[in-house]
Amino acid sequence: MNDGADTVLIIDDEPKIRALLRDALVADGVTVVEASTGTEGIGAALEARPQLIVLDLGLPDMDGVAVCRAVREWSSTPILVLSARHSEEEKTTLLDAGADDYVTKPFGVPELRARVRAQLRRTRMRPVPGGDAPIRVADLEIDVARKIVRRGGVAVHLTPTEWDLLHELVTHDGRTLTHRQLFHKVWGQAHGDPQGYLRVYIAHLRRKLEDDPYHPRLLLTDAGVGYRFDSEPSAE
Repeated sequence: MNDGADTVLIIDDEPKIRALLRDALVADGVTVVEASTGTEGIGAALEARPQLIVLDLGLPDMDGVAVCRAVREWSSTPILVLSARHSEEEKTTLLDAGADDYVTKPFGVPELRARVRAQLRRTRMRPVPGGDAPIRVADLEIDVARKIVRRGGVAVHLTPTEWDLLHELVTHDGRTLTHRQLFHKVWGQAHGDPQGYLRVYIAHLRRKLEDDPYHPRLLLTDAGVGYRFDSEPSAE
């Protein structure tokens, strides 16, 4: 074992990519486990129980989406996907299958390391939904257990639908949820106009929670795909 260091599983069939990723992550004090096929990767995830999985889509034995779904049957471990393809449809399919983040090839090592660090921080620090610890970002406090939101110490009134939407985003901090996922979770519907509903309610939440609703830093849009809550907004 490794004195409590985080473990990252890399599933990629290209030895050069695995070596590049391994060297970058080891430099950050991470223990790396490697697999070259989807089948090996699923087995390694079961055995190593990593804090993060970095998954390449171009595997020789099975589709990366199938790997995501297989892991999601028993694990909530964050999955960071690498792909040379970057269509909105593909990204939506991956997120629906359970991926947490997505990096397009070719990628810069500094960006990849930053994405990995962010996912690992969230794994360690994310409050358990329904737990006692409120989520605090700047002057905003979201108490999931008590269904209370305060901004600058002042209670913010949210409608039941606004709360349900915020709750879903907050409890998946840092992960883009697709329009379809949010529509099903919040409205319980499989048919309708998810983007239309969400556009209206996200705008309401931004007006109530963001310093500048037109330049949001907490409730972010992934164009054509969905929305995410970011508890670690980047500085301008």
